[in-house]
Amino acid sequence: MAVNAIPVDQRVIDIDSRRFASIEKALVELITNSDDSYARLEAEGVAVSGQILVQYERHRRGALLAVTDQAQGMPFATACFILSYGGAHSPLAKGTGGGRGYFGRGLKQAIFGLGYGWLETIHEGRLSRIELFRAENGGYLYDDGGQDRAVTERDRERLGIAGNGTRVAIVIESSQVSISQFGALVDSLANNIYLRDVLNRRYLELAHLRDGVEIERSGRIRFEEPPSLLLLGPELPCEFHCNGQTFPFSLTLKRALDAQLVPRGDERTSGLLVLSGTAVLDCQLFDHENQVGTEYLFGTLSCPALIEQLGQGVAVISDERAGLNLKTPLVAALAHAVSQLIAPFVMAEQEKLRHLERATTSGRTAHMIEHLLQRMNQAAIHDFGILAPASTPTANLSSADSSPAALRFSTPFYYRQPGHPFHIRLLLDPQQLPPDAILQVDATLSEGLSIDPPPAAIPLQTVRDKPCMEWTLSGQSAADHGEIVVRAGSYLAWCEIVIAEHASAHPHHHRNGQHPSAQQRKSRDHGEAMFTGYEFRYLGEDVDRAVYSAEERKILINTAAPTVQLYVDGHGNFRDSARLLLAELFMDVIAEELARWKLDRTGQAGDVAAFHAAKGEIIRRYGSDIHLSFMRG
Repeated sequence: MAVNAIPVDQRVIDIDSRRFASIEKALVELITNSDDSYARLEAEGVAVSGQILVQYERHRRGALLAVTDQAQGMPFATACFILSYGGAHSPLAKGTGGGRGYFGRGLKQAIFGLGYGWLETIHEGRLSRIELFRAENGGYLYDDGGQDRAVTERDRERLGIAGNGTRVAIVIESSQVSISQFGALVDSLANNIYLRDVLNRRYLELAHLRDGVEIERSGRIRFEEPPSLLLLGPELPCEFHCNGQTFPFSLTLKRALDAQLVPRGDERTSGLLVLSGTAVLDCQLFDHENQVGTEYLFGTLSCPALIEQLGQGVAVISDERAGLNLKTPLVAALAHAVSQLIAPFVMAEQEKLRHLERATTSGRTAHMIEHLLQRMNQAAIHDFGILAPASTPTANLSSADSSPAALRFSTPFYYRQPGHPFHIRLLLDPQQLPPDAILQVDATLSEGLSIDPPPAAIPLQTVRDKPCMEWTLSGQSAADHGEIVVRAGSYLAWCEIVIAEHASAHPHHHRNGQHPSAQQRKSRDHGEAMFTGYEFRYLGEDVDRAVYSAEERKILINTAAPTVQLYVDGHGNFRDSARLLLAELFMDVIAEELARWKLDRTGQAGDVAAFHAAKGEIIRRYGSDIHLSFMRG
């Protein structure tokens, strides 16, 4: 047996192995190697099947991975030679072939990044097998068996290769590698940018093995391009200039209609796929990378000069295969030309955002905002005594009203003993509520508090003839507490419940909801909500990021504000990642309105210093809770 060391500094392989410790990255290397082999046959005028089969046997702590093609295969000498390390040994660099092989390291990266493996290749009736593994001292070795041998029918059946071809098998034993599920691996191959062009011209399948037996197969794996509108092209002929030379390229630019594109990573779907020959070198938008207005733009850029210059040793891409090297003059000139061509379309997308009339949030974010507004409505009524509609002139906000509130609990504070069931009574005046109103009942109760009937949304029509609603509650221990909030239209009422060991066993109810002192002042526990909702709306570029509409009692977030546009995509969806921005906007508007009301009541409406002091006090009082509620979401 002929065991040899891989002919390169072992530290280089160590770095590569750590960098490429991923099943997906290994498969990109092996599949593109097979694609290159088919391409060389096609260049000679040979018809090819284009079949590439990936076999995957997943275990709990490891896996077996194999990639088989029906392409050229390799003679024994060539199979041994490919273990030479580095770009100088690749067919592209030597001018004897094309493809992506400038690095000359893909096979070794794939195998040693995952564990160990072997190469079996059939060429002109001869079978060569080379094993790659680690020595006890950590060195990188290979065993070529000393020579090839005649292939047998049993070999062909085992490998699934009828003519010439190659099979690379890898045992994944590295603890650093994530062992993917079969379905997830199919999806990652279908969406990987470095395989996207290969999938159009080769027939790639993934087979799922269990104990060496195939149990399912993916069928042909293809990338599904999202429905789109063509903006440039297809394959619009273009050119750019560098160092006195003119180089051609072609460009296709599209805008996705409905699909949310993936903005980064190996499964990115936005951006321009950079093609050169059979190689995918990058996916990006050059000068417009990560800019607002590019979220739905995608396409392809094909430039033959890139791979030609790569073969001549020009640093077109980084040694780590991390994409185009924009510091290289050729790449910089191409980037400038492409950026100018797509600039009008990026600007058009940005212009749409500037005039976006509406935007929406996810259900989860909308629920968090609703909870926030409910909390601040309670603060406006209870802490600041704002009882009337927010559109009422501030001078009348705290004035008494002879009519009772549309919704009101018989008492806002239930202080009761443990183990003694008690009633909570909600009084209502249907005449003050919209006929189609829904009573939204929400209860936040500690684990030991029980309530009957359970809180639920109740149409006003079902209780229109009843002057009140009741719930029966019981607390198990003195640690129990909670609150009940009822909303209907813009009206809001709530009560607090505290279970205490020494509470009175004889509570006094006031069935009409009026305490003896109610004639002197109206209860501060019920009233109309000051903040009934929010909306994303185009307000113009000269308006603040968010304002309060007293007539609508809504917080309006201005879609024309640049900082808001950063987080609203082309379909008007506000990104969940910007929830803290929403918290800041809501807190700013709410604090300003509450501070303005407070100064109006005290006769300091024109005092700027007093206004800022009051606003700062409100932010300190409520700001942390608001931000924390958004962060928890």
